[in-house]
Parts: sequence; structure tokens; C-alpha cells
Amino acid sequence: MDQVTGAQLIAESLKTQKVEYMFGIVGVPIIEVAMAAQAAGIKYVGMRNEQAACYAASTIGYLTGRPGACLVVSGPGLIHALGGMANANMNCWPVVVIGGSSDRNQETAGAFQEFPQVEACRLYSKFSARPSSLEAIPAVIEKAVRTSIYGRPGACYVDIAGDMVNAKVDRSKVRVVSCCSPPPISLAEHSAITEAIAVLKMAKRPLVIIGKGAAYGRAETALKLFVETSGLPFLPTPMGKGVLPDDHLNCVAAARSRALLQADVVLLLGARLNWILHFGLPPRFDPDIRIIQIDLCAEEMGNNVRPAVALLGDISAIVTQLLECVRKDGWKYPSDTEWWSTLKEKVAANAKISKALARQSTLPMNYYTVFHHISQVLPHDCIIVSEGANTMDIGRTMLNNYLPRHRLDAGTFGTMGVGLGFAIAAAAVERSENKGRRIVCVEGDSAFGFSGMEVETMCRYNLPIVIIVVNNNGIYSGVDPETWKEMAKMGDLATIAPPVTLLPEARYDEVMAAFGGRGFLVRTEEELRSALQLSLSDWERPSLLNVLIDPSSDRKQQEFPWLTRSNL
Repeated sequence: MDQVTGAQLIAESLKTQKVEYMFGIVGVPIIEVAMAAQAAGIKYVGMRNEQAACYAASTIGYLTGRPGACLVVSGPGLIHALGGMANANMNCWPVVVIGGSSDRNQETAGAFQEFPQVEACRLYSKFSARPSSLEAIPAVIEKAVRTSIYGRPGACYVDIAGDMVNAKVDRSKVRVVSCCSPPPISLAEHSAITEAIAVLKMAKRPLVIIGKGAAYGRAETALKLFVETSGLPFLPTPMGKGVLPDDHLNCVAAARSRALLQADVVLLLGARLNWILHFGLPPRFDPDIRIIQIDLCAEEMGNNVRPAVALLGDISAIVTQLLECVRKDGWKYPSDTEWWSTLKEKVAANAKISKALARQSTLPMNYYTVFHHISQVLPHDCIIVSEGANTMDIGRTMLNNYLPRHRLDAGTFGTMGVGLGFAIAAAAVERSENKGRRIVCVEGDSAFGFSGMEVETMCRYNLPIVIIVVNNNGIYSGVDPETWKEMAKMGDLATIAPPVTLLPEARYDEVMAAFGGRGFLVRTEEELRSALQLSLSDWERPSLLNVLIDPSSDRKQQEFPWLTRSNL
């Protein structure tokens, strides 16, 4: 009789469900699962922390539409992964977490790393279950994968008891479960489409908001045709950047505050009226704003603002419906309206302010100078990963994206520490697809610290990721080395050093060099451009640019304080 182990069944079932990547940290009891995954043709990337592993696996789901797998050990290993599961759920990215657990005959006896894992994961996932037998593994894996991608995507958890990993069963007793079908595509009601077009036609100040749901939903082709046919201005959310190019003539991202405040009708595409869009409420929005909301989740409709029209279904399909209606009517929003003039004037004014800040040649450099030079060197097709406070916020406005799903950042959950895991996943996909894209990870020094040891992972797998650490010696702001030395003379730094400070001019570049990558210490514009060009030309190993900037460098004055209202 042909016998198969639990580990083999897990790996083969994942492969059957078209799961191509696995990230994790092995140990008792799941080492054999990773080995079986490799034998089944799944790419296994060993990480240094389960949280980063889960971030990476969820990124695969966003980039490819098929979940990555995250493999973790029991107890603390799984608990470390919960942050990644929560982040995936908030971002609506599919991921399947496989967690080893204590042997079934030791439950309630105080087994090694015993923990109520299935129950704990229910708060952080769409589906959480343990197969009742080896024979049940393929069906549970199929349900986990299917649930992760159907409806609103998210995290799913499968618990594997330690004694099931190496246990064997006759293959003939295992029911074959085929690959789940792609998520079904649903259209909006025709009457709702007609109503939405009527609302748009009546608008004096219309605005299209493109969210990362449009990116995940592969709506870029239909959206480009719709925006150019209708003549409407659009504003991308942070990860909606690139669905349509940032340099598109209809993009008004540089007039974001003005566009949100004065729009009278918003077509909301795969974005939620949460904190990122200020809940759709005054003072950031017109109190009489009319929302046309497109979402695949019925429960999302009406959150914070009741929509004038709700279009439920697949974003790409619904945009195609809207496009057909616009073409049939021959309607186009005029380009010579007062609204377009207002937006273009604000775009030009904000661009002028940013350009003036970028041209400052003082040393240490400021954020705007750094991002100006980075933007001039980066290739248009690179995938930009970004996290940090000012680093992410300023970088979002100055580093353009030209292609969909080419920006990854802290996302809906505002999670710090995601950057290196995201970059490793993007590099793994690029290695498989071989499209010649560079992965560039732009980090604040504080954000880099959360997952900094993953530079060893990059070096181990020869992933040519370029990390740029924008180093201001702190969280939001720091102090210069001389001030730090003076504070140290005053007594115990634990009672004197401001809580936002980090070690001035920390040598993050040497951390990368210690593992065999390339490290550059950067202080000037010339050094920045030279180091970045050298790094982009090296396809054999990762690089890290440690860019020292003015510790007091800040954002330009904001029209609304938003999340920058700290009394610091």
C-alpha cells in the first residue's frame, strides 16, 4: 500500500490549491512540513521572525491573487504570527497560516508550548480549524485557501497537531480534493449603474478615489478606459497609487486635501471610508458629499457615510459596466470647468513648495532633498516598499508609481515593521517571473529596526533588494551626536533622553555588510545618487543605503494636522 505522511498531505494539498510560496521558521513539530513543501515544488523561504514571515506570505496573496503560506511552530511561534494575520485581515489580503501544535494525547496536560491556537486565531482570521484526521487534511486546506480569496480576502488558519505530521495513512483512504475555482465575479444591478451615472452627470465637482481594492481586483485596464472616457479627476489612496500612473493628466494627488474637501460627488473604488480617508466626514469632506460606493463586501456599504448609490460586486466588472454606460451616453466631464482649474492650481502650488524644499542644498539633507534625488534615479517599473512616519508620508507624495501593485506600505492597519517582509516576498515573486523589476525598500530608521535582522534572509537567498534607510536618529525626530553626548554627561539616559530618540548615526549599513550585502553610508546628494546607481546595477546581492538626514527635518506645513497633531 502507498502510504503518505501528514506533512506530505499538507504540502501536496497546498500545491494542488496553487500555493507556490511558503515563508516561516521551522522547529518542532513542523520541520518535515517545510521539507515536504519543497519536495512538492513549493518555494520555501526561511525567515528570522514569524511576524515578518506572515507579512511576506500575505504580500504574495496581494501580488498574485493566490495566498502565500506561513509556516510556524506552536505556542509562541503562532503568537508571533498573529500580528501578520491581523495585518492581512485589515488589508484584505489572502494568507494561509499553518501552525504546528502539541500532540493530541498531551492536550490539557501542560504539553510543550501548549496553547488554544484554533480559538486564538478566530479573532484574527476568516477561518480557523484543525483537521480531525489525516484523511481530512486536503479538504481543510482547500477550504482555507478558498475562504482566504472568496468574498473579502483575508487570513485563514490551519492547526496541525504534532503527532499528525509524521503519522501515515494509506493514500487510497484520502479523498482527492481538486483546486478551488477562482472567486466568482458578480455584477452590480443595471438600475444602480444607471443611477450612478446620473449622479455623476449632476456633479459639479466630481472625484474618483482609487483604493488598493482596485489594485487587488486587477481593475487597472477598465479604470484607465473609464477615467479617460469620462474625463474625471482621480485621487489614489496610498496603495491605490499606480493603478493608474501617478503622472496621468487626470491625477490630482498633489491637491489631495483640496480635492477631498470640495468634491460634491465621490466615486469610491475599492477604498473604505476609514481613517485613511478621514471617515468621509467634515472637516475633511463636504457635509453634503454624495458617495457612489463600489465594494465587494455588502457590510462595508454605508460605513460612516450612507452612499447615494451602492454598487456591490467585482470592481473591474462594475467599472466595465460604468464604462459601457458612459460610452453609450457619450457623456464626458468637461475639462474647462472651474473645478478642474481649482485642482490644477493647487497641484501646481504644492509642487512648487515641494520643489523648493528639495532644492535646499544644506547639510545634513532634508527629506525632500533625499526623495527628489531618489525619484530621479529609480526605474519606473520598480516595486516601492515604504514604511515609517515622515519617510512614508513624504515618500508617498514624491516617489511616483506607474504600475499597479507596485507600492507596498503600512496599509490600513498602519503597521510598522512590515517593510522587509514585504520586500522579500516581492523579490521572491520577481525571481519567479523574471520581469527585470527592482525591489526598493524605503525605510525610516525606526521602522527598519522592527525587522532589521531580515537583511540576513535577503543575503542568504541572494535577493537583490535595495534598502534605503532615511536616518533622522529617531521616531519622528531625533538629536545630533553632539546633543546625545551632552545628554549622556547629564546622567542616566533612561531618564533624560527623549522617548522619540534613537542612537544618532547608527550604522545600519554595517549590519547589511556583516552578512555579505553592500552597505553605503550617505551624507550628501552626490553620495546618494552614486550609491543608489551602484546598488541598482548589482543583481547579485542586496544593498543598504544609510542616508543620514537632519534630525529636525519635517513635513511641509499641512492644511490639516491629521495624524501629525502630537504636541512634540
